[in-house]
Amino acid sequence: MTKARQIKLGAFLMTDGHHIAGWRHERSPANANVRVDHFLRLARIAEAAKFDALFLSDALGVRDTNLDSVSRTSRNVGFEPLTLLSALSVVTHHIGLIGTASTSFNEPFHIARKFASLDLMSGGRAGWNLVTSSGEEEARNFNLDRHVPHAERYDRAREFVDVVKGLWSSWEDDAFIRDKVTGEFFDPDKLHVLNHRGRHFKVTGPLNVARSPQGHPVIVQAGASEDGRDLAGASAEAIFCAHRTLAEARAFYADIKARAVKAGRDPDHVKVMPGVFPVIGRTEAEAQEKFEELQSLIHPAVGLQLLSTVMGVGDLSGYDVDGPLPDLPETNGPKSRQQLVLDAARRDNLTIRQLYLSIAGARGHWQVVGTAEQIADQLEERFVKEGADGFNIMAPHLPGGLEDFIEQVVPLLRKRGLFRTEYEGTTLRENLGLPFPEHPAKLREHAAVAAE
Repeated sequence: MTKARQIKLGAFLMTDGHHIAGWRHERSPANANVRVDHFLRLARIAEAAKFDALFLSDALGVRDTNLDSVSRTSRNVGFEPLTLLSALSVVTHHIGLIGTASTSFNEPFHIARKFASLDLMSGGRAGWNLVTSSGEEEARNFNLDRHVPHAERYDRAREFVDVVKGLWSSWEDDAFIRDKVTGEFFDPDKLHVLNHRGRHFKVTGPLNVARSPQGHPVIVQAGASEDGRDLAGASAEAIFCAHRTLAEARAFYADIKARAVKAGRDPDHVKVMPGVFPVIGRTEAEAQEKFEELQSLIHPAVGLQLLSTVMGVGDLSGYDVDGPLPDLPETNGPKSRQQLVLDAARRDNLTIRQLYLSIAGARGHWQVVGTAEQIADQLEERFVKEGADGFNIMAPHLPGGLEDFIEQVVPLLRKRGLFRTEYEGTTLRENLGLPFPEHPAKLREHAAVAAE
């Protein structure tokens, strides 16, 4: 009998919380960004709650260069994701470990080697969230005056993914014999040299890391532009996205699944997991009071700079904050996020101040403020009506916001049969319900047998 579909949950760990003023909350340590024990605690409580994965974002530079705002936020310093996830892999046993790494400012061999190492170290729990990067300040840290055009970034990314996957197939699963008697360490027939020659990369290989118990890391993708959707449909196994309404979520979900089919893939093997920012109270009024408390901690300079960054348009400080958002040029940064915020501003006739307040917590993601029952109802509706396969939980402050969700919402989802009570396996693939990626050499063998 087919098992009923269940919600997948990721814990998106943004240092001290996702609200831009989360570091000022009384339940968040002000120095969370330099405390590994803080992240160890978060990893343990998420795994105890049977979450599928931890998710870490990344930026390759200080995004805010306005000292009046940068000096009032905690976002610009933190641990490098793979270093932190390696530490967390030692104290966890089942939860997935998803880290972000850019295809614009890395080389495929580096990414293949680092994530394969984390995957092997963790027993098959690694995931790579591939991004093309969006900030001009990131480009200036890598020998560029400005970021390369959006379409070119994605063209490079598509080839980048192909090279990484090719390197991850350097060794067959049973290549290593390690026979002390015969002196044979590996079977040379099961080593495959890539010899890639393409537009952007020349990579010979092979990779000097063996395959892990899950074959290779899960590939996660976060872009929602046309280029991003094409890349996701062809390559991603999980997608992190931002949609505020059920209609938007359903349209994106259907589109991604259709693109996967067009690429010759099973749509069930692409998990759509939008971000959700939950603020939970015993009553709706209490939840709103909690949210307003966080909002009151936002310094105007911080809110304005956050809006500028999310919109990818540079400095907005010259405009009247109580006036409308001006007409803006198309960004070379995160196009889908800019459009999301623009649509909200026009639809709700928001001033610049109202707009930055509206994204201060979720940054354009889905924001839900209410009781645990109300939040569980909304998650269930979006899941059942095919707007999501699961959710990345963006706690407003940490650790308290994550603990609130685990203690109050997760039991309701379990009671409704929507979330697991135990892990299905030991690898991230097993728990997400993704297939084991059979080695290309084995696929060729199967094809040859079928043709006989």
